[in-house]
Amino acid sequence: MPETASYDLLIKNALLLDGDGGEPYRGNLAVTGGKIVGVGDVDGTATQVVDAEGMALSPGFIDVHTHDDRLVRDYPEMTPKVSQGVTTVITGNCGISLAPLVPDAEPPAPLTLLGSKADYRHRTFADYRAAVTASKPAINVGVLIGHTTLRVATMDTPFRPTTADERTAMEALLEEGMQAGALGLSSGVFYKAGANADIAELTQMAKVAAKHGGVYTTHIRDEYEKVIDALAEAADTAKEAGLPLVISHHKCAGPDNWGKTLKTLPYLTERRKHQPLAQDAYPYIAGSTVLEPDMVDERIRILIAWSKSFPEMAGRDLSDIAKEWGIAQVEAAKKLHPAGAVFFQMDEADVRRVLSDPHTMIGSDGLPHDAHPHPRLWGTFPRVLGLYAREIGLFTQAEAVRRMTGLAADSFGIKDRGRLKVGLAADLVLFDPDTVIDRATFDSPLQQAHGIRAVFVNGVETFRDGKETGQRGGVVLDRRAA
Repeated sequence: MPETASYDLLIKNALLLDGDGGEPYRGNLAVTGGKIVGVGDVDGTATQVVDAEGMALSPGFIDVHTHDDRLVRDYPEMTPKVSQGVTTVITGNCGISLAPLVPDAEPPAPLTLLGSKADYRHRTFADYRAAVTASKPAINVGVLIGHTTLRVATMDTPFRPTTADERTAMEALLEEGMQAGALGLSSGVFYKAGANADIAELTQMAKVAAKHGGVYTTHIRDEYEKVIDALAEAADTAKEAGLPLVISHHKCAGPDNWGKTLKTLPYLTERRKHQPLAQDAYPYIAGSTVLEPDMVDERIRILIAWSKSFPEMAGRDLSDIAKEWGIAQVEAAKKLHPAGAVFFQMDEADVRRVLSDPHTMIGSDGLPHDAHPHPRLWGTFPRVLGLYAREIGLFTQAEAVRRMTGLAADSFGIKDRGRLKVGLAADLVLFDPDTVIDRATFDSPLQQAHGIRAVFVNGVETFRDGKETGQRGGVVLDRRAA
């Protein structure tokens, strides 16, 4: 009789969702040495056998838009993410990365979303990468280099155009990061610290990332009235530089712009005919970022996420605070400054329209250091699977998984993850397709999602039945090894 195969891990009787959106099917999956070695009709003995009857098994979710740069270094258990099935995070989005920067003074917004001066202590990407590796994160980390971080690192003030010498210095820092394995460049010209960068500066930086096979992601200059112009600038930059583009958290913000996705999505479809282009989105009608007085219009709800001046106001509505203080909301925002907030600036129809687009990946855009964070930090991926796929029916759960895995891996050049395929890394999530759902709310955001049975990262069981196992198997992804 032939010898029975033996594995490190054998998951049996699961509903397999392959990461490509294919029809789910019953089968087994085997893992040895952190790699998938068998899928479907595979059997044998194993050190660990998991009976997944009634459960779905998919590739681990890739959170393509995070601000987890400090979290993966300082809090490597990564509970908000592993508890919702995320096995890989992409950090450094919106032009904001923790490296390369050792500032002389407190960093300007939006770098404050990651921390204070003491948190920025890596002059090179290689140094930051080494620090994250030493922390042994529970999940994998892919890193983008932030354009605004490069500006702050090389300029006396980022609130002006750059000089030729400053752009050369920025190029050198970005070159180091790309050579050390960063996935690409991100920008956030929506924010004041990056707003003085013109398309020539952005293209010059993007060409450095392109030379190394990187990607360009961007928080575009305007998500309000001039959203089409801002999308055009981003697409022109990426096309001129010769690299793939990802539009970050695509939305049409503000009541006057609700419904404009009927124009933006066809525009992106047309541009996609001539260049590689994707977008990410989070499944909520509210965003979250720094609280700037010029973002207060007294028309939408604004929930305070944090305030250094009045920390006790976290979790309260700006309108209520203003009323209590007897002043206008704009004046209250100035008084709370520096602060962060949740902005209820989108329309549900637009959110669903963007989520329905087959080129939309899922990114939480969570801010883990906020005192009262947006619920997307803890609930994004189960919310897509439970609310938008199972309950509303925007797409199948298999298609939802494709957006969270295969599409994300392809868009960021991560060739060894994102699918249930022999030879790929064993990043896996086992979940209950009938009950998976988010529990975090705007009033009570620190709530673990329901229905995530187990999470494996590089074959290491990191999370099971609502609890961390104490084992961490994450690595820093390297574009060079992809």
